Amino acid sequence: MLFNPRTYDPAQFDEPTRRLLRATVDWFESRGKKALIDTYIDRAWYADFLEFAAREGLFAEFLTPSAADPDKRWDTARIAELNEILGFYGLGYWYTWQVTILGLGPVWQSENEAVRARAAKLLAEGHVMAFGLSERTHGADIYSTDMILTPDGEGGFTATGSKYYIGNGNVAGLVSVFGRRSDVEGPEGYVFFAADSRHEAYHLVKNVVNAQMYVSEFRLEDYPVRAEDVLHTGQAAFDAALNTVNVGKFNLCTASVGICEHAMYEAVTHAHNRVLYGRKVTDFPHVRRELTDAYARLVAMKLFSARAVDYFRTASPEDRRYLLFNPMTKMKVTTEGEKVIDLMWDVIAAKGFEADTYFDKAAKDIRGLPKLEGTVHVNLALILKFMGNYLFAPADYAPVPTRLDATDDAFLFRQGPARGLGAIRFHDWRAAYDRHAQLPNVARFREQADGFCELLLKHAPSKEQQADLDFLLEIGQLFALIVYGQLVLEQAELTGLTASDEGGDVLDQIFDALVRDFSAHATELHGKSSTTEEQAAWALANVRRPVADAERAAKVWARVEALSGAYEMQP
Repeated sequence: MLFNPRTYDPAQFDEPTRRLLRATVDWFESRGKKALIDTYIDRAWYADFLEFAAREGLFAEFLTPSAADPDKRWDTARIAELNEILGFYGLGYWYTWQVTILGLGPVWQSENEAVRARAAKLLAEGHVMAFGLSERTHGADIYSTDMILTPDGEGGFTATGSKYYIGNGNVAGLVSVFGRRSDVEGPEGYVFFAADSRHEAYHLVKNVVNAQMYVSEFRLEDYPVRAEDVLHTGQAAFDAALNTVNVGKFNLCTASVGICEHAMYEAVTHAHNRVLYGRKVTDFPHVRRELTDAYARLVAMKLFSARAVDYFRTASPEDRRYLLFNPMTKMKVTTEGEKVIDLMWDVIAAKGFEADTYFDKAAKDIRGLPKLEGTVHVNLALILKFMGNYLFAPADYAPVPTRLDATDDAFLFRQGPARGLGAIRFHDWRAAYDRHAQLPNVARFREQADGFCELLLKHAPSKEQQADLDFLLEIGQLFALIVYGQLVLEQAELTGLTASDEGGDVLDQIFDALVRDFSAHATELHGKSSTTEEQAAWALANVRRPVADAERAAKVWARVEALSGAYEMQP
């Protein structure tokens, strides 16, 4: 179930996609582990990777929608696949691709045909892009920007101001920059425009991180913004910023999956071939438990992320369910990635610090993903907006199939106004749980989910508690687990995982972890200072032990054990 370069065959895609994905894997493998590690340690800019991508037309093929070039498409399924591959080899390679996606967001949403054509040409020439939104003082708070555009009297502007934490800002052929007019107050003054990092009025200040990637601070000084450089104005500029993040935020989940997969091969191989106190490390019960838990959580990450792709690709003005599953991929999948790395690190211990391992890099880089494109707290607060309708007001939708068709996901660039989240409806979450009720831990988790609904109906957060974000975020964690489990179950069913006894064992092991996680968050809720006596009593009453099954655990462990020696990167 894990990506393995030795056996990788993306047969689910069309021939051009298969060729590019396989060529990417082959490039990294032929380059070898030593080069991967040396450039990471030396913080060397990944010019060789960008040269490869330009030569193959990789970014141009995957990131040009058909509206800009009818021979290309923006296909979230294959974008997710490449996220995983790039994450597998290193966060930096994924990052330059990710911020190119963000930089293109305002462009592909724009009706400015000249800039769209310019962006398509730059991609075809091998350039990368950048997304100039955040600032040192305000972060990504788009209500407050100090990038000021002053009318030049000829229909254009001059832009002055700084942007901070802007990936690819050192080399981007096009930078989508967010600012505000000096002569217009409020939202109508917002402007998104296209800038070029090679322009003399564009001043690169520094790389703000100590890493291989270049995360820039840049400053514009009287930068000329022609009328033909303007992408969006007013409320449309604000919406373009949020909708771009909607598209780009999704990519963090599959990058996290790729990082964890590579690290798992290293960790299991090391542990399984190491002898301590006269015993193989993997003979210790606690080691087996931790590695089995890590494996189950990683499989769940893959299942949820893959199913979320289908909802993105099926989205429409009438079906905006993706707007819940998107912050879930960003918040939940990436924090699960941290848990997976921590579980393995507990096993391999000092080995996880060694410079010649991939794991050493994974342990550092996995921390970044939950903190990019909005913090965990921001995304949890966003998830809470959907809770009422999701749990209590299901609507009828046609079943969403697996979406691997070679079509353009055009809706992502015409999402419309970034509002109305509380009105979005969902299909009945209980159906996926009901179809898997024969699995003991799915049934046990369903008891907890039903209990959570009872909490909200009988002991709903008071007005004061709703203003207490510390309390409310724990409610969000409990709710997120129910959403997470639903899509894990749907994808397991669609991929045939539950059709076999062995697949059912893995799924039950996943819900063993979710039962424990729900109990842990219920315990946290019990301890909050603002929790009422009734809510505290509910919390203790809904702590559950997962259903133990030694035979099931042994079968899942056999899958983990088989990873030993299954993959090692070429020297």
